[in-house]
Amino acid sequence: MSMWAPPRLLELAGQSLLRDEALAIAALEELPTELFPPLFTVAYAERRSKTLKAMVQSWPFACLPLGSLMKEWQPHQENFQAALNGLDVLLAQEVRPRRWKLQVLDLRKNAHRDFWTIWSGSKASVYSLMEPEAPSQKRRVDGCRTRGKQPLAPVEVLIDLCLKEGSRDKLLASLIEKVKQKKGLLHLCCKKLKIFSVPMQNIKTILKMVRLDSVQDLEVNCTWKLSTLGKFAPHLGQMGNLRRLLLSHIHMSSYTSLEEEEQCVSQFTSQFLSLHHLQELYLDSISFLKGRLNQVLRCLKSPLETLSITNCLLSESDLTHLSQCPNISQLKDLGLSGVNLTCISFEPLQALLERTSTTLQDLDLDECGIMDSQFTAILPALSHCSQLTTFSFCGNPISMAVLENLLLHTIGLSKLSHVMYPAPLESYEDVEGTLHLGRLAYLHAKLKQMLRDLGRPGMVWFSANPCPHCGDRTFYDPEPILCPCY
Repeated sequence: MSMWAPPRLLELAGQSLLRDEALAIAALEELPTELFPPLFTVAYAERRSKTLKAMVQSWPFACLPLGSLMKEWQPHQENFQAALNGLDVLLAQEVRPRRWKLQVLDLRKNAHRDFWTIWSGSKASVYSLMEPEAPSQKRRVDGCRTRGKQPLAPVEVLIDLCLKEGSRDKLLASLIEKVKQKKGLLHLCCKKLKIFSVPMQNIKTILKMVRLDSVQDLEVNCTWKLSTLGKFAPHLGQMGNLRRLLLSHIHMSSYTSLEEEEQCVSQFTSQFLSLHHLQELYLDSISFLKGRLNQVLRCLKSPLETLSITNCLLSESDLTHLSQCPNISQLKDLGLSGVNLTCISFEPLQALLERTSTTLQDLDLDECGIMDSQFTAILPALSHCSQLTTFSFCGNPISMAVLENLLLHTIGLSKLSHVMYPAPLESYEDVEGTLHLGRLAYLHAKLKQMLRDLGRPGMVWFSANPCPHCGDRTFYDPEPILCPCY
């Protein structure tokens, strides 16, 4: 039998106020600080737009994390417009109201998620937040804080942007229009920016409203021509605080002259000179990279922690330049999935592993066409990667003997916990790539027994192999998880 919990005094006070919206608005000037969050939550849920507008004008914290409420409740256009209208009234005044301390309107849905529950009293730590505050003391609640009286300054609006063709975001349209109207009094800041297939003119229109130095995480998932990337490049150069960049599917047009091609590549790579904080770089299906990787690498201004070059054509000189690049010596994650290394000598990859041996944690060499001889040659360098935790090299034609040799070389890597390996050549029935699951089971069991005999039973080895018919992978650890073709 559950015990009935009576409503808290704080909740009753908020409910009582909202029964008379005019009274609630009139009482805001004297309302205790701790009543603002729970009252705002109820007003949002009940779509009390007049109350929301008035509360924004009297908000007693430096940050209003509206995005987390919009995630929990429907992001009603009426509620959102009420909050913007409250800002509108404030920004039209020369002097801020006495209680207003708002500096940041945070529209990110995953930010400050505990703010509303803490102030509603559902968290045990609420007592420490309710204590009286000295005039000079600062109070912080998950990044939101109250401060002393500040002069009139622009309000920052934090948002994560995802630009997709065909999507009509009324909330974003309202926000862009408000930023245009306020001309410097509202700063639109975006830490995470994702761009899909959107006309370049639309992208430019939106980015013109965004403070590009606020962007820290950029994903460009577009099928662009190289010339389109050249047009976007100047925007990239303004993102001076960028820490993560993902760029995918850039292709060259057959109608582009070699001179124009070089100009576009140079226009793009030169932007890296402005990215002093870049730590993670992901390049996927970039057609112009072969023979030009050095052009990208030499423009890097800071050491990378993650470098992923996938589904790209690279030359041996590209890998040589990569192994010699001064900004890869601190790499934690290295991915070369889908880069064909069959006809490339092992020396550059060996040198790359040696350069990163003290920092590398994750290594992905899936679908690289690495043969037995190449794999055997890099094993000594791989055995020195003392920080390695995961290693994946599926889709490479490797024999059982080489797998056993790999196990012996890596058994001393105390942090290596997961190895994803291809089905050894001996487990296939034919040249078309049909797996004999019985053979695979036997070989897998043999590897598991070797791990037990060598004192590393906790190290997880499992096989993942693409089906030659549908492309889906068959996993084996220890029982097979089969694709539909089987």
